[in-house]
Amino acid sequence: MAHPNAPSANRPADPRDDWARLSRSERDAAYDNNTAVADSPALIAERNVASAQARATLRSVLDLPYGPRTNNKIDLYPAADPDAPCLLFLHGGYWQKNSRELFAMMVEGVAAHGWSMAIPGYSLAPEVSLTEIVDEVRQALDWLAAHAPDHGVAGPMITSGWSAGGHLVAMTLDHPLVAAGLSISGVFDLAPLRDTGLNDALKLTDAEIETLSPLRLPVIDKRLDLAYGDHELPTLVLDSINFYERRCAAGAPGRLLPIAGHNHFSILAELRRADGALVRAARDLAGETGDDRTSALRSGAAFPE
Repeated sequence: MAHPNAPSANRPADPRDDWARLSRSERDAAYDNNTAVADSPALIAERNVASAQARATLRSVLDLPYGPRTNNKIDLYPAADPDAPCLLFLHGGYWQKNSRELFAMMVEGVAAHGWSMAIPGYSLAPEVSLTEIVDEVRQALDWLAAHAPDHGVAGPMITSGWSAGGHLVAMTLDHPLVAAGLSISGVFDLAPLRDTGLNDALKLTDAEIETLSPLRLPVIDKRLDLAYGDHELPTLVLDSINFYERRCAAGAPGRLLPIAGHNHFSILAELRRADGALVRAARDLAGETGDDRTSALRSGAAFPE
């Protein structure tokens, strides 16, 4: 049963309710964000160009190794104040594509408020398993705890991540360095993915489904806000709602943040703009905004833009 404060409005029909009867192509479509967003190629291209420019021009310390593999590097964008909050951002791509370099434009939003940003990379499937990817993100957090202050990043760490990165935020919320988390359009139950083309690279095991699905794990009692665009695929919308309800039932802190008018790709603009809804959410997690809209958000109201 849902928590009494959990949202019930705007809950789309779940294709996974009849999962066994769907064809392979229908199951693939349930998680295919690129096809679902008609202008996704243009949005991705603009993101990549903007990130190349940001990476080349913003104050930064790039390519810091935290582990032995090629993608085990971190880009740091230190604020003027070493004790300013730091937003860590984990990229998406269903754990099998993209890289940290392609998301440098995310720095712009929080940097306007005097924050630092950290963008770790991680290895990708099928070269490594999802278990190894989660372990790498924890290793990146260990490295940041030990070494980020040496590079001018010593403030509280808020973790954020988009899509697969949203999953990784939830999986590492218990790390001692993490003050709070912001998962954006995350995937929180891995079981249905095994019946899609995504599993060709992931090769999920029974053990991974049970131990790497946040919806199947004990709730971590640390603040986690769960955001998604209200134009996203139902599977992703429902993963955030279901995870929020589960956390509510356990008394864990956090808000559900449905972002009005956004799809899986356009939602990133709200973390890139200084006045974006997700920048405001991150600042609230650090205690900067005094934002007190929890009751409205729990009723299912869209997070105002």
